[in-house]
Amino acid sequence: MPALDLTLPSAELTRIICDIPSVSGDEKTLADAIFAEFSALDHLEVYRDGDTIVARTNLGRAQRVVIAGHIDTVPINGNVPTKDISIDGAAYIWGRGTVDMKAGVAVQLKLAAELVDPRVDITWMWYDHEEVDADLNGLTRLARSRPDLFAGDFAILGEPSNGEVEGGCNGNLRAIVRTHGVRAHSARAWIGENAIHKAAPILERLAAYVPRDVAVEGLVYREGLNAVRINGGVAGNVIPDLCEVEVNYRFAPSRDVAEAQRHVREVFAGFEVDVVDAAAGARPGLDAPLAQEFLAAVGAEPRPKYGWTDVARFSALGVPAVNYGPGDPHLAHHDEERVPVSQIEAVEQGLRAWLASS
Repeated sequence: MPALDLTLPSAELTRIICDIPSVSGDEKTLADAIFAEFSALDHLEVYRDGDTIVARTNLGRAQRVVIAGHIDTVPINGNVPTKDISIDGAAYIWGRGTVDMKAGVAVQLKLAAELVDPRVDITWMWYDHEEVDADLNGLTRLARSRPDLFAGDFAILGEPSNGEVEGGCNGNLRAIVRTHGVRAHSARAWIGENAIHKAAPILERLAAYVPRDVAVEGLVYREGLNAVRINGGVAGNVIPDLCEVEVNYRFAPSRDVAEAQRHVREVFAGFEVDVVDAAAGARPGLDAPLAQEFLAAVGAEPRPKYGWTDVARFSALGVPAVNYGPGDPHLAHHDEERVPVSQIEAVEQGLRAWLASS
């Protein structure tokens, strides 16, 4: 098992944990290393659930902050081990996981080890299976077995945000819109009904759709409704009797899941619509006193989070949550994934300035 030297700079810790492969389902080696290091620290209570590690201070502070990050990555594609690169004179760490989101985790690991007397009590969470189905997510599992660990006045998820603060997140819904026909030999197409041809109005509605920009608590969220997959066809000489268009709806946190479902069904009225997955968004919650103190400490102007993140899990429990981590989210999952060293250092400095005892 590799050892983690938590006295190293957070950029060096980023390199080390990125070079420990932890594709979803294979997080055990990294989780073991984290658990071993934090089990030896007296100022933290450590709990493990599978490959999710929780470390908590219990200093009797009036407020508690939850800071979380996932330790898994999408599959490696020739981009491990990491390497140092320079772009326009700026230092970067290149490799799988540098952006999503081991640079953020490295900052959290270092601060968790060093902040023995923070101004608030802190619950640190490092969890598995974020990049795959929600049912496998370490936070989903932990919420079932230890919901008490989620208690807090404010939460921060270290998802990449270019070192900026992104409040809340959009909701996410996937639906299958179906058309039906009648199979026939393609040489005698008039005998059948072509289900793929019947799908043309679905695409026309999507092409004409104008997404909303929605202001929620001072942040403007951009929605989107798009086709992401089309399935249909039986063989090269058969008129298809079924066509399925998968659509993805990203909706502002002003709408709940039921409202989002109704909207999608209205857009595709007259077609068979099957909602196969839906997750509520999260309101920003930046009016919370701790959130205001956090923004002031890190000197950030909050922005909306367009994608869905696990901040929604905390929001659903009544805990306001934001995304704050190093790395450009546009490079998450990219084969040229890379994070500026300066952003790693800036996020560490921002969190330290806010959390350290005054």
